[in-house]
Amino acid sequence: MSTTLKNGSALITGASTGIGSVYAHRLSERGYDLILVARDQQRLSKLANDITAKTGRKVETLAADLTERADLKRVEERLRSDRSITALVNNAGFGGVAKLIDSNVDDMDNMIQLNVTALTRLTSAALPGFLERSKGLIINIASIVALSPELLNGVYSGTKAFVVNLTQSLHNEVKDKGIQVQAVLPGATSTEFWDRAKLPVHNLPAEIVMTAEEMVDASLAGLDQGELITIPALPDIGDWEKYDAARKALGPNLSRKHSAARYGISA
Repeated sequence: MSTTLKNGSALITGASTGIGSVYAHRLSERGYDLILVARDQQRLSKLANDITAKTGRKVETLAADLTERADLKRVEERLRSDRSITALVNNAGFGGVAKLIDSNVDDMDNMIQLNVTALTRLTSAALPGFLERSKGLIINIASIVALSPELLNGVYSGTKAFVVNLTQSLHNEVKDKGIQVQAVLPGATSTEFWDRAKLPVHNLPAEIVMTAEEMVDASLAGLDQGELITIPALPDIGDWEKYDAARKALGPNLSRKHSAARYGISA
C-alpha cells in the first residue's frame, strides 16, 4: 500500500536489522523517504526492496562502517548536502556485558567511536541544514543503562549516558528553532544486540524483554507526545519527572566559592 504523505527523507543508521529496521518501516509508513545506513549491503538492499514494495516510498541504501573515518565522512557529507533530509535516527551502536577488566580495550574503543563519536559527528553534520530550514527531527537511541551504570559494561553505560546528556543539551539549544530531539532509552529488547554482546537474549528473563516492534511503536508515541526522554517500559512518567527534577535541584549547589561544611576545610 502506498501513501502520498511526504515528510522529506529520514537517514537511519544501524538500519539493516532490529530497532533500526523497525524505524525504517515505521517512518516510511509516516511518509518519509529513507536513506538506510549500515555495514551489510545485502540486508540493506532486501529491507529497501521490502519497504518500497509495501509503501511505495523511495529508499536508498548507503553501506558504511561508522567506525571507519572515511565511511563516517561520507555519511556526514550526505547529511550536510542533501536538503531533502528532515530526520536523523542515530541508532547504530553496540554494547558489552563484561566487566572492564575482562573486556578487550580495542573493543571498548570501537564502542566509543560508534556510540559517541559517530553519533556526535552525524548530529553536528545534520544540524546546520535543519537550522537553516527551521525543520528537523533527531532521534538518538540511548539505553536504560544510562540511568543504571551498575548494569552491564561501564563503558557501554557511559556511552549511553553521553547520548542522554547530549540530547538534553541539544534540546536546550534548538527547542525554539523548529527542531525536535528525542532520546529513547530502551530496556532489554529482542534484537541481535545480545548475540553480539555474547549474552543471547534467551538467557534473559522473558518478563523484561520487549520486542523491537513494540519498543519503536512506544517510542514514536512518545515522540508524538513531545517527550524529550522516552523510556518505553516505564509505567509512570512521573517517576522520570521526579528523577529529572531532583537532578535539576542540585544545580545551584554544584559550584560554590567554598567547599561544603562536612569536609571541615577552613576558608
